[in-house]
Amino acid sequence: MQKMPECFGSKWTVAFLSFFILLSDQASKFMVVEHLQLREHHAILSFFSIVRFENRGISFGMFNGTSAPLLWISLSTIVVVALCIWARDKKFCWLPSGMIVSGAVGNSIDRIIHGAVVDFLDFHVSTYHWPAFNIADSAIVIGAIVLFFISNERVEL
Repeated sequence: MQKMPECFGSKWTVAFLSFFILLSDQASKFMVVEHLQLREHHAILSFFSIVRFENRGISFGMFNGTSAPLLWISLSTIVVVALCIWARDKKFCWLPSGMIVSGAVGNSIDRIIHGAVVDFLDFHVSTYHWPAFNIADSAIVIGAIVLFFISNERVEL
């Protein structure tokens, strides 16, 4: 059995990190919306650019042809509530769950304000581009990966 780091169970650590993720996500999206036109592209490195893109689907451009922000907000709310209920008594799941929740809330805020999620991080090799994403998407993916691995191990609390 592994002993999880105490930070995985600290409510204050989780609250602070979740707030920081949400604030960083919204501040970065605000800057992108204020300074870039839709699809405007700025190369930063040979493999990385900042581009303003609006995603009307879900993460990484899946279902982007749909224009149903209320559907995605509703599904996101259901997932967030279910995750919070599931993780309530699992201290070691609070940190990754907080990352997922803050990312989902950040993207839902975009859907409410813009009708779509603002994506802007563009990694590419030659002409192949990974779908544009944002800080909220990163938090969701990292939180889900961590949650997957730690919830599959027996953990001593």
